[in-house]
Amino acid sequence: MSSRHLLIWLALAAIAVPSLGGAQHKGAATTPTTKLYRWTDEKGVVHYGDTVPPEYAKNDRNVLNNQGVKVGFEEGELTPERRAERERIQAAQEQERLSKEAIARHDKMLLDTYLSVADIVDLRDRRLELLESQIKVTELYLANLRKRLTTLQDEASRYKPYTDREGAAQVPANLQLDLSRTSHSINLYEQTLSHTRSDEETLRASFDADIRRFKELKGG
Repeated sequence: MSSRHLLIWLALAAIAVPSLGGAQHKGAATTPTTKLYRWTDEKGVVHYGDTVPPEYAKNDRNVLNNQGVKVGFEEGELTPERRAERERIQAAQEQERLSKEAIARHDKMLLDTYLSVADIVDLRDRRLELLESQIKVTELYLANLRKRLTTLQDEASRYKPYTDREGAAQVPANLQLDLSRTSHSINLYEQTLSHTRSDEETLRASFDADIRRFKELKGG
């Protein structure tokens, strides 16, 4: 139904409405209520009707009263595409909500924990000092293990399969075991050292961010 047809429809609806006096007769008569829908198709054309054709069932529509005033809204049928888009939007909104809550909690923690930037800097330096101590200890262990491995490799070089010398014996089992264990320990300590250094950088960046945020919350 076009806009012109809407005017005709409203005129007919007005004729169908009984007079005020008739409506009040013995308190029995009432004004009939007709539901009219308004929706827009894919081409942007506005339609009106007291029913929605099946081909437009997926379209959202407004509900109008006898005077053509919007009194409600009905959502069209959800296609798989619309449902997926709605779920995507809802997920994004939920993620945004959770993110805002996390920021609010962190802001409260900063204000409840620290009185000044100096307090944050002091805690940062103490934690960095602990990590630096761990790094130094790990580096010392690694240096000793590497020296031990070099000694073991020199000893093993006299045996097969580490030498091509004629008549050389196979490397003793205990020596081979020491080589394997020492190499394994070096790998573990190297991984530990790498993780600790990464933790150090992460910690530094985290405290730097806290300092910036604290200054913002305190107005500079």
